Amino acid sequence: MIWLRDLSIFWGMFHVIFLFIMLFRSRFTKKRTVLAAGIGMGILMGVNGMGLLLYGIDAISQAFLFTCSIPSFIFFYVMSADKRFRFLLTFCLADTTCLWLMAVTNLLDYYLGGGEYVLMFFSRLIAFPLVEYLVWRYLRKPYLELQDAVEKGWGIFAGMTMLYYLLLVVTVQFPTNIVERPEDIFLCVLVLLLMVFNYATIFSSLYRQLLLYRKQQSERLLLEQKSSLENQLESQKRIRKMKHDMKGYTATLSGLLAEGKVKEAQEYLKGVESEMEPLAPSFCADPYLNAVFVHYSQKLQELGAVCKMDIQAGEGELPYMELCQILSNGLENVCDAFKKLEVEKREVSVQMKYSGGCLGIKIRNRCREELHVERGTIAPTDKEGWDHGFGLATIQEAAERLDGEMFCYTEKGNFVLDVMISCHPFGKSTARG
Repeated sequence: MIWLRDLSIFWGMFHVIFLFIMLFRSRFTKKRTVLAAGIGMGILMGVNGMGLLLYGIDAISQAFLFTCSIPSFIFFYVMSADKRFRFLLTFCLADTTCLWLMAVTNLLDYYLGGGEYVLMFFSRLIAFPLVEYLVWRYLRKPYLELQDAVEKGWGIFAGMTMLYYLLLVVTVQFPTNIVERPEDIFLCVLVLLLMVFNYATIFSSLYRQLLLYRKQQSERLLLEQKSSLENQLESQKRIRKMKHDMKGYTATLSGLLAEGKVKEAQEYLKGVESEMEPLAPSFCADPYLNAVFVHYSQKLQELGAVCKMDIQAGEGELPYMELCQILSNGLENVCDAFKKLEVEKREVSVQMKYSGGCLGIKIRNRCREELHVERGTIAPTDKEGWDHGFGLATIQEAAERLDGEMFCYTEKGNFVLDVMISCHPFGKSTARG
């Protein structure tokens, strides 16, 4: 029945890769990631399989750290969008979870299954998919959300997880398999139980950070709504002032024309036009979106930036709450980026138009030459503090609420934010360059 043991080992090796990929963020597309992982890990599993056949389970178990763990760590580190401690935590988390399952099923088979490997095989056959389901159902989404939200504080959790991984490897495999060392089994059980509490501590701490992140997201949303409404009120005040001033302008023009001073009236009209233009600029028909465009066009102008806008948002009803979030965060990021660029390099273009059944928003701005962001990943913030680094994550959440997607990437010295949301054109479209 040794073949059941060997088959269960390969079953566990396959699932540790699958579990890791669920929590891991690759620099490449999903298709390329799965293909590369299948080839790379397939070769690694083949090498370990040959070693198992040639040298036996004891030799492979003792060399597993060097024949599987370290090579797979290097392989996925090259592919990972996350570096340093976030990657280390994710890698050790997947490896330690699977090693824990294998140790527990090994002990259960030894004491309850008579060491025939039947219980080991069937318990692993059930345990690994069950753990993966639980991770997918309850852990994956908040864990990925947390990786987007928190830039610092991963080191202590990664260090704890790595030490427990090494402790478990040594306890279970050195100098021989734990079932061959009855005097150490009680110690091994204590280590296994301690790891449960260790991970409970880690996850509870991470969950508290996630709650803090969501609270900050909510506060940020309220501030954006407040800012948008304030801009709208300011725009309305300017319009009312313009209407009030029109009475005076009309009276002056009537007087000039009555006296036959046509040339003077034309000069006066030019002055009125130049004075009225900044009072109520119009980029689109929606008042809320227009308030955002007005606010940031003025902010970009103050930064000396060249800004080109092509807005075709339509005159009908739009989901302005989410769109204001997307535009505000996207343009705020542009302003922050321009503060670190020379004035002559500050160029940005904003497009908002319909394409088929979708509304597309594309913001393209010049960025630092050293910045490199692969399509499908989120650019990390370089700001300090807990109140930064939420812009792109907020845009992504807003796009998802509208059944859309967000992509960001660098291209020819430009940072591109591309958002597509599912909706249909309403009414006539308006454009302003």
